[in-house]
Amino acid sequence: MSTTEPIRNRHKLQKFRNYYKDTEPHRRNYLLIVTGLNTALRISDILALKWGDIYDVKSKSVCNHIRLYEHKTGKEQEIAINKSLRDALRSVLRGEPAPDPDDYIFKGYGSGPMHRSTAYRIIKKAADAVGLTGNISCHSLRKTFGYHAWKHGAQPVLLMNIYNHSSFQITKRYLGIDQDDKDRVFLKNNL
Repeated sequence: MSTTEPIRNRHKLQKFRNYYKDTEPHRRNYLLIVTGLNTALRISDILALKWGDIYDVKSKSVCNHIRLYEHKTGKEQEIAINKSLRDALRSVLRGEPAPDPDDYIFKGYGSGPMHRSTAYRIIKKAADAVGLTGNISCHSLRKTFGYHAWKHGAQPVLLMNIYNHSSFQITKRYLGIDQDDKDRVFLKNNL
């Protein structure tokens, strides 16, 4: 069984992120990918999100944070909604009536949430379409968040806290550090 990979290449990441925006427009699928890339949540937590978790009906605006209890750990998580996610949410809401706070953002058939196998197919289709190789899955969104946060200077111990990992070894594996990353450290550090 192969390990799920983060998406390391920025150009391919942008093409993947925007596949359901530009190539095959589908606002819900676009929002699913943007949410995964910008929240570091597990797919089970993303699919369980309801509009009331991210949208204030009274003020008719996107909240500043997502607050939830993670299914796997039971730990409370508070996630700032960044510009990319806010813009994607606004694009989905544009021209639509205010959402019911109790409705799932990623609805499946009926009134329940989308099934994780549907989310996997959505992600896999976009990955294949833009030529991503390796084992890309729902968990790749979570790992991609950490990999790029780390590349932009986030401390691994902070990422460990964001992920609610019990050990640093798990976080290191999530970051998907490869030999090229190690080489850059050695080549850059000329003492």
